[in-house]
Amino acid sequence: MFGRLMNVIKGFFALFVKDMEKKNPEGLLELEQENLRKQIAGYNTGLAAHAGLAERLMGQVRKLESEEAEVRARTTAHLRAGNKDAAGQHALRLQTVTRELVENRKQMEQAETTYRDLVRARDVAVQAARAKIEGLKGAINDMKMKVAMAEMNEMASGMISSIGGSGDTLNRLHEMVEEERNKAAGRARVARDALDMSDINIKEAEQQALADQALADFAAAEGISLGGEAAPVASSRSMGAASDKPASESQQG
Repeated sequence: MFGRLMNVIKGFFALFVKDMEKKNPEGLLELEQENLRKQIAGYNTGLAAHAGLAERLMGQVRKLESEEAEVRARTTAHLRAGNKDAAGQHALRLQTVTRELVENRKQMEQAETTYRDLVRARDVAVQAARAKIEGLKGAINDMKMKVAMAEMNEMASGMISSIGGSGDTLNRLHEMVEEERNKAAGRARVARDALDMSDINIKEAEQQALADQALADFAAAEGISLGGEAAPVASSRSMGAASDKPASESQQG
């Protein structure tokens, strides 16, 4: 039971860590970069130790080459001098030195080959890791851009929904205004229909008749025809008055 409980706790902890990693991919990437730098440093330490081994082999080869030349010269000198025993001893030493030199040269070549292979493997691994890291950086940037675009689209969608909501309010307000306008127009029509126009029409007709009569009287008094010509009645009256005046004057004379 305790083991099962620990598995459940580990599972919850793993989910929590995974969620944190999703929320902070840049931090996880930076951690991986730091791990890569540590791995490269450790690898370089081992590579330096191997390079030191190759250098020691190279130094040993140079030392054996020098010893081989010296022993060869001594063997030759003793042999020419007739010292066969000394020449034989130096000959044995020369064989040993030559054998060690051949072996050390092989080891040195193998060490150099291994060193070059390790350097190439390190460079390839580092380049692959850096390319992957750069790719992850680009993916993270692309993810951020897409997240930002998604948030902008969601914001725009929310704005459209809000605008649509305010449009519904405006539509309701328009309906209320139109309803009030119609009510006001109906009230005005009812009031107009309720107005008694008969007295007004009678008074208007009376005023028009009085105005026509006054105008006719004025035209008759002035001897002006309403059509624009002089009235014949007024002219005959003036002529009659003129003819009567000399007759009266002649009777008085």
